[in-house]
Amino acid sequence: MIKLLENSWISALVGAILYLACTVLFWEKPKLPPKTDAAPAMREVGPSWDFNNPEADQLITELKIEKKSVEDREKQLNELAARLASERAELNQVTQSVHLMQTEFDKSVLRIKDQEIANLKKLAKVYADMAPETAATVMAEMDNEAIVKILLYLKDSDTAAILEAMAKKGQAQARRTAEISETVRLSLHNTATTNSTK
Repeated sequence: MIKLLENSWISALVGAILYLACTVLFWEKPKLPPKTDAAPAMREVGPSWDFNNPEADQLITELKIEKKSVEDREKQLNELAARLASERAELNQVTQSVHLMQTEFDKSVLRIKDQEIANLKKLAKVYADMAPETAATVMAEMDNEAIVKILLYLKDSDTAAILEAMAKKGQAQARRTAEISETVRLSLHNTATTNSTK
């Protein structure tokens, strides 16, 4: 019998029988959870989108508030755009009025300058026809700017004679004659420069 047990086939067969016997003896049926009424736990089946989620509800509320805020802001921006458009139109009107007034003013200034030039030429002719001493006496009563304007329309020889007569009337008049001469020189220089650049 020991020889028989030493055979590997026999020992495998004995092991298999012992395994099966132990399995049958110790086999227990698994315990199932107690039965409960499943009907109340099931909810009614409805559409898949019909559910209640508090986070989604909060997001929807925030989006509604944000939408209202954006609509209010858009309304304010539209009102501001309308106000800016009306102010721009008003500003354009004022700008056009100012431009027209500037144009009229420039025309008036040019007309006055033309009239003044014509008057200065006539006056210069009158002083040219006077004796230099008489012209110097009359001019001594004028301000320097008026004298310079008249001298600019006189011939150089007439200007020299009148300035010489003015300078002979004393030290103060000689100093004044020098100032007038310098102003005439600068005026002639500026006129020449302006004419050469045109």
